[in-house]
Amino acid sequence: MTDETTEGYTPTTTHAEFGAGNPRLRITRDDDRTEFALDVDLVRIGSAEGNELRIADTDPLHATIQHDDRDEYVLTLHGEGERSAAGSADATHPGEDTQTLRTGAQFTAGPWSFVFARDESADHGRPFGGRKGGEFNDQRLQPPRPDYTDEAAASETAESGAPQGEAAPDDYER
Repeated sequence: MTDETTEGYTPTTTHAEFGAGNPRLRITRDDDRTEFALDVDLVRIGSAEGNELRIADTDPLHATIQHDDRDEYVLTLHGEGERSAAGSADATHPGEDTQTLRTGAQFTAGPWSFVFARDESADHGRPFGGRKGGEFNDQRLQPPRPDYTDEAAASETAESGAPQGEAAPDDYER
């Protein structure tokens, strides 16, 4: 591996501030399209009143997304649905119905499709701009992950419980 850069760009680590990178879900159904900001530490998805993301034609509690103290967003499917990662995939949070979300991760709930997005600078997937030359190429190690304990605690106490986001289709409520 070389340390070459392209026109002034220097790839860096993927350790950003806690919650940084505009984490969000891109939600689609037929011709409906919307985004939902993941700006609280627990998002309950389903048709029940009180869910942070209320969506028609799903189980009352279909899925949850937990923002954990390692600054990861973790999906757990409680209802029927598909995920883009197999339950046997290596991840920070193993489990048959659990997936550590990275940009581009997909899942379904009822007739809805979801895609997780987070700015590359904060998505903890691949350090230093990804793998040059494919898998198994030598890569510099990135520094250890920061201790997000203080930021995670502050986020929990500052939560208002009212997610912020854009307008949504008729079958989707906040």
